[in-house]
Amino acid sequence: MLHYLNTIRLRSTRMFLTITRIMLPVMVIVYIADRLGLVRMAGETLTPAMALLGLPPEAGIIWATTILTNIYGGMASMAALSDGMHMTTAQVSALGAMMLFAHNIPTEQSVVRRAGASALLTGALRIVVALCYGAAVSWTCRALDVLQDPVSLAWMRQDAGLTQGPPDFWPWVLSTLQSLALVLAVIVGLVLLLDVLERLGITRLVTRLLTPVLRLSGLEERAAPLTTVGVLLGLAYGGALIIDAAERENYSPRTRLLALSWLSLCHALIEDTLLILALGANLWVILVLRALATLGVLAALAALTRPDTAWGRRLAASAPQASPP
Repeated sequence: MLHYLNTIRLRSTRMFLTITRIMLPVMVIVYIADRLGLVRMAGETLTPAMALLGLPPEAGIIWATTILTNIYGGMASMAALSDGMHMTTAQVSALGAMMLFAHNIPTEQSVVRRAGASALLTGALRIVVALCYGAAVSWTCRALDVLQDPVSLAWMRQDAGLTQGPPDFWPWVLSTLQSLALVLAVIVGLVLLLDVLERLGITRLVTRLLTPVLRLSGLEERAAPLTTVGVLLGLAYGGALIIDAAERENYSPRTRLLALSWLSLCHALIEDTLLILALGANLWVILVLRALATLGVLAALAALTRPDTAWGRRLAASAPQASPP
């Protein structure tokens, strides 16, 4: 028993330290950029694009904050700007879906790069898909005259914790330490849970149930359990497990690209979806249709990276060669 617990401890600690070395420097850089006003500046440059998408100018600041920080940062920005902002359910749904597709990109794509896929490619994929999906939702709802009822944001203005601007240094330090502690706790729990599921045979059952989806998305079956964890809980946790598994199981470059693209586009379905739903977004838009859009993008990416395509051959050539005996 002690040997088993020690094995779990060592594996969890190794994964946590790997993730911390990636996340902490990026979190510091983003905090400094926020304090210097660079995040707001980035949002203001997005104003013309937001107008094209049928969203208010403030949406650019909200989305830029979300891209560079996280969903909570975007919500704080929305609260600070909510006084003069008027949005319909369609607009909140479009912006909310964009926030879900593309948030915390500096940190999360650093995890993706460490796990074995291109941070630039997957990060660009998130932003492009977010813009296309947001435009499709906004334009379609306006053309069909659906989800045009106004959404009240007054409740956000009553929360002083979200309207006082960027946090001071020490509260930020405390918040960062709490976030890292939560990451450690979740990683330990996931390592234990995955080990139990493997011993009970549930992992194999889940893999069989996911086989049709995996076949469409081009993923290897053995990547299913780890990808599912990331989709449900978050990229940091799923990415940590994939980093660990990739080192042990030697996933192909194509599998890493597809799995991490999937996690980049669609992760933390439980927590993040509930946060955006609380803003007044439509559940079908931010969850069901978004998941289907993700599956469509993955199917297209799988087709483009088949072994008989030029991209597929380049990925195969990038795989590390085994050392001769």
